[in-house]
Amino acid sequence: MNFHPDRMVTGRPILLRMARDGVYHSQFVTGTGNGGLTAHPGGDRWLWESRMFAGAYDRAAPRERPVYGALNFRRNPAGGAPRFGSSYFRLTSDVLRRATFCYPDSSTGPSAFGVASRFSLIELAEAHSVDALDGHVEAQIHGTVDLTRDVEALVLDACYRGTAVEEDARRLPCPVEWHPGFRLDVDHLRRHPEYRGQRYVDLGVAIAVDGRLDPAVIGDAVRAGRHHPQELKRVWHCLARFGAPPVGGP
Repeated sequence: MNFHPDRMVTGRPILLRMARDGVYHSQFVTGTGNGGLTAHPGGDRWLWESRMFAGAYDRAAPRERPVYGALNFRRNPAGGAPRFGSSYFRLTSDVLRRATFCYPDSSTGPSAFGVASRFSLIELAEAHSVDALDGHVEAQIHGTVDLTRDVEALVLDACYRGTAVEEDARRLPCPVEWHPGFRLDVDHLRRHPEYRGQRYVDLGVAIAVDGRLDPAVIGDAVRAGRHHPQELKRVWHCLARFGAPPVGGP
């Protein structure tokens, strides 16, 4: 489950809220997210879930709704769906028994679904030529994601070593691990105005520190409040697309 570990929820660092609650909440509970903020009755997320699960969650309380992740079949060190955040919770294999999957992402109105025991979505994803941030197999986890029982590790971007984010992460009831990290020089960013638009290249250059972007730099800009979070989200897309660690593994 990818997310940005340096964001705030109701004025409190997200990791401290997780440490207090001991569970991973959906956008219906937190009111925050790294995609569109449509988790409310009649909103896009609500409608997608109603369609996918035949209305099973239409009257469910926010805490009863599924949470979202991705199957990391490409062995990406930065998680299965970096589009949604620089860091991630790696879940235990037991969670597979209560997970459903779809391809493409639920925002696209998919018609291909699976469960762990009946699954052919990887072949679809590998055969589909899409942007690197869009080719994930989405997972919906049903039931509470308990950080003690259901999480093998929180895997953080290396830029957070020795920061308040690491300090907060150590309060969680799960191990902390690291991946190499997202890094993007502004010279490289300037070569890709076609990706999200020149406007977001210029914004990335403006917030860069010493000519470089990393997740912490973007997180600082979000908390400073001088730019709209949805604009900074597109800067994140540029960093995630062109500054990602190499994908692959044994």
